[in-house]
Amino acid sequence: MNLNQVTLPVSNMAECVQFYLALGFTQIVATPHYARFKCPEGDATFSLSLQEGEVCNGAVIYFECEHLDEWVSSLVEKGFNFEQMPTDERYLWREAVLKDPSGNKIKLYWAGENRLSPPWKVNITA
Repeated sequence: MNLNQVTLPVSNMAECVQFYLALGFTQIVATPHYARFKCPEGDATFSLSLQEGEVCNGAVIYFECEHLDEWVSSLVEKGFNFEQMPTDERYLWREAVLKDPSGNKIKLYWAGENRLSPPWKVNITA
């Protein structure tokens, strides 16, 4: 099994499309009510779905980048506002936090080996 995608609700499609394009994603589907993007590395995709009324989303979307600090610096230069600049977290990930124009929480991070093998990893037995 493989995760296909995550869809985020948005209140303004055009504004959010521009936000994700500026982050470096490639748009692969475009309709007035739906947009889908491919991540710059790998095969992962995510999409946006236009919602009427207030957007309420409790999900946090994580995008991984080995050169996190440089990426965040380049985004700040482009005018992105971060709620948290890159910070070493207690769970051994380095994270920066921002929100898209619809208020969806986005974490840009680097975890290295700790993404799949943290010190507290569960031992899997067959």
